[in-house]
Amino acid sequence: MAARKVAVVMGSEADLATMTAALEQLARFGIPYDIHVLSAHRSPDAVAELAAGAEAQGIELFIAAAGKAAHLAGVIASKTTLPVIGCPMETGLAGGLDSLLSMVQMPQGVPVATMGTGKSGAVNAAILAAQILARSDPDLRQKLAHHKADMAARVVQASRDIRQRLGHTDPSPAAQ
Repeated sequence: MAARKVAVVMGSEADLATMTAALEQLARFGIPYDIHVLSAHRSPDAVAELAAGAEAQGIELFIAAAGKAAHLAGVIASKTTLPVIGCPMETGLAGGLDSLLSMVQMPQGVPVATMGTGKSGAVNAAILAAQILARSDPDLRQKLAHHKADMAARVVQASRDIRQRLGHTDPSPAAQ
């Protein structure tokens, strides 16, 4: 079994609906992960134990998802020197603004790299995790390069498809 590299920690089981996008992206990059449902408020001792013992468990970084008060990422960051990527969950308050502000406004000395809310934020967390891990993994750097090239190719193809559907035949290099 491969060593676990990323610990994905969710504040509640409800976060899985969003965080599945991050798990799928990690899997596409071939990054092993461990998943936990722990609460900064309801199970703080378990959060502290996980964070403190992470390196011994082969964890290289955390992705922490939480909504509302969203203190999970900060609690983890306070208990480890490993990188922590926060994923604020969408809530009823302005689409998750409460979660975002709780996560991004960490006190000096307790950094959390905070993504946007929703599934795009979850995917970006997985991509940032891959970029961090790729610093010491040439194969992963190559997967990231292919991922970016594939994204670019899809955008260019979408442009071609739209122009073709609309009957536009602009021959400029930017339109190609």
